[in-house]
Amino acid sequence: MRETVSERAWVQAMLDVEAAIARAEASVGLIPDGAAAEIVAHCRVAEFDVGQIGRDAVESANPVVPLVKALREKVGGEAANHVHRGATSQDVLDTAMMLVASRAIAVMLDDLGGAAAAAASLAERYRSVVMAGRTLLQQASVTTFGLKAAGWLVAIMEARDALFGVRKFHLAVQFGGAVGTLAALSEGTKVARELAEDLNLRRPLVPWHTNRTVVANLGSVVAIATGVAGKIALDLVLLAQTEVDEVRQHRVAGRGASSTMPQKQNPVDAVEILAAVRGVNAQAGILLGSMLQEQERAAGAWQAEWPAVSELFLLAGGASARLASLLGSLQVDEKRMGRNLELTGGLIMAEHLMTMLAERTGILNARKLIDAVVARAADDHRSFAELVQEDPEIKRHLAAKDLARAFDPSTYLGSNGALIDAALGHYRATKDYARES
Repeated sequence: MRETVSERAWVQAMLDVEAAIARAEASVGLIPDGAAAEIVAHCRVAEFDVGQIGRDAVESANPVVPLVKALREKVGGEAANHVHRGATSQDVLDTAMMLVASRAIAVMLDDLGGAAAAAASLAERYRSVVMAGRTLLQQASVTTFGLKAAGWLVAIMEARDALFGVRKFHLAVQFGGAVGTLAALSEGTKVARELAEDLNLRRPLVPWHTNRTVVANLGSVVAIATGVAGKIALDLVLLAQTEVDEVRQHRVAGRGASSTMPQKQNPVDAVEILAAVRGVNAQAGILLGSMLQEQERAAGAWQAEWPAVSELFLLAGGASARLASLLGSLQVDEKRMGRNLELTGGLIMAEHLMTMLAERTGILNARKLIDAVVARAADDHRSFAELVQEDPEIKRHLAAKDLARAFDPSTYLGSNGALIDAALGHYRATKDYARES
């Protein structure tokens, strides 16, 4: 990802746009084919001093001005007169931004594909491994690690689909000339159409110089995808706590080590994802804030977008890559999950017991009976399960075999299997479409 959003990559993207403009204008007869060929031949970043272009950009508040000057010098002769014809700096830079974004999203899609494959594998492998479901960080009722992984899988697929949709349907070519009228070109709309087709970008109805919905939407979708990675990372950080210890990051020598505590194996992949989420959200905020732009050209908001987009993808790409690695090497402790189910003395099965009891007494009476036992367990510091076995009113309605079933976690998993199958089915049906498209 670092190469994809580097200064060199941005300059090459701008040169790709200049080359496409030349081809488009030649195709509609605005410039000679020979001139277009000469321009295209020099649109290679290796011919330019990227650092110098950046330094010269300070004088014009954008890098297109010095780049076009340098390109004209490289092309030379009569063909130099046809470089950048009818375009404005924002046309080139915005379209280059779309190309950089498309290439960066492709990297993210590959990583999210790896993360989805790993989550699908976890969902299948651990579909029947019972664990505590936790609400507000407290044990609530039972679930399976397979279903938890299936939930991650669905979230990853939704993030993947949104990114794919942005890349395929929303990234748009920018071509409007000085104030969006294409007045400098007699065949401006035809050039715009050819340009969009050449670069595989959407052709907008009108130029979008100060209508920044394309960029704001891009930032939002990337932030959502990174947030999905962050939610999974947060789950794993919590599950890796010493007191929980149900999952661990795969041990690699030196990875996750402490500078002073030799026993530590910190969940650094998850930690780095969580840090990246904060950074991505900040960059997405800049892009949303930059929607406020003056008239036909922004004074500052447009310029704020370029570094924000690079940083956005740098952090988001790191998060998606870390997620694929983390899920692909996750160590799951099934025995510890089982032991943690016993921590509350059976309280985790209270809802199941109440549901069974309600079939005999009605939900209001059942809730009253269970609430009383829960309170006694807390007051007397005794096992909920033991107190249930001693309660005459509960025993009057539920036989010993019924109580045994009530406290068996494997009998209270609801539609666990069907839900996992639904997630896996959708994954298998769609896992290759983004790559193929």
